[in-house]
Amino acid sequence: MTDSSRASSLIIGGAASSPRAPLPTLPPLALYIHIPWCVRKCPYCDFNSHTASPVLPEQEYVDAMLADLDQDLHAVYGRELSSIFFGGGTPSLFSAEALGRLLEGVKQRIAFADDIEITLEANPGTFEQEKFVAYRKLGINRLSIGIQSFQQEKLKALGRIHNGDEAVRAAGMARQAGFDNFNLDLMHGLPDQSLDDALSDLRQAIALKPTHISWYQLTLEPNTVFWNQPPVLPEDDTLWDIQEAGQALLAEHGYAQYEVSAYAQPGRPARHNLNYWSFGDFIGIGAGAHGKLSHPDGRIVRTWKTRLPKDYLNPAKSFQAGEKALTNDEMPFEFLMNALRLTAGVESRLYPERTGLPLESLDEHRREAEQSGLLQVEPSRLAATERGQLFLNDLLQKFLS
Repeated sequence: MTDSSRASSLIIGGAASSPRAPLPTLPPLALYIHIPWCVRKCPYCDFNSHTASPVLPEQEYVDAMLADLDQDLHAVYGRELSSIFFGGGTPSLFSAEALGRLLEGVKQRIAFADDIEITLEANPGTFEQEKFVAYRKLGINRLSIGIQSFQQEKLKALGRIHNGDEAVRAAGMARQAGFDNFNLDLMHGLPDQSLDDALSDLRQAIALKPTHISWYQLTLEPNTVFWNQPPVLPEDDTLWDIQEAGQALLAEHGYAQYEVSAYAQPGRPARHNLNYWSFGDFIGIGAGAHGKLSHPDGRIVRTWKTRLPKDYLNPAKSFQAGEKALTNDEMPFEFLMNALRLTAGVESRLYPERTGLPLESLDEHRREAEQSGLLQVEPSRLAATERGQLFLNDLLQKFLS
């Protein structure tokens, strides 16, 4: 499959409302790789995932992703990749041979940083020791394991294919395969979940000694089974009790909260996600993948790829479904909806460096947010207060033009 076999991409959205200053330096560059197949679609999931057929088109999909990447190479500008993230879907459904060929193809096109972080999402029901040893040998050095719960009735309600014992074994197998850096993904606020249920899940996760825990509340999203057939979820008072007690438990065991739903041991935050939240750049390849790319002239463009796997694999269709250049008016919200998720926020200087706009352009909105008690009064940082973290949407609304 060659570049010329694809139709030109669709451009949606106008140019920036007025010229911006050239960016003094381009932000770090990451790569997101989307593998859209799952054994089964979970009823709460609104990600671009599709039930896998007995035989996956690994070779064709890897070929397509490399051709897709070729079309984005113009935006690399000599940068190296600081991180790679295989998301899904369930990327661990792919063989080590297929992922190895993909990584080798990427490395031929873009240099890897010496300390590159390469993360693979995996579910306990897909763990095979031999396969994960092979993944580690490829240079994949971080896993994100989708546990969600260790309790059988909760897993059944969530439509998960694994049980609690498999979840526990998956963490041990990850360590045996050579992964000393891995995340456990855990939900709370599950159907009929009590405070004791939620803390039991969290204690079990902590006992497995991951370097990172993603712990977040189940939300009902449009276009999901749960949205159309909502389960009975805990009352607000119970959800608040779970949040407070869970955060205290994580802190007690050395997991520092550095983002709304992310907790890490010292020195172990997810570098790939930190790049997102600090308005770094990322190329997205694969069906439905999104990207954000900065250009030296000040343009910042969001891109998204063809969503359905059959269309993504169709040579008559474009990989890229659309792109949009961010306007000056959109920039404060776009920057801050990421940066303010970080509990410490970001240094103020990052705003002009990453957007090409003067920091002073935020002054009016910033004063209003500070006076509302939602933004810290700290000239050198852009950071939400504790109240601002709780009411992040209200805080962000203050930066909408």
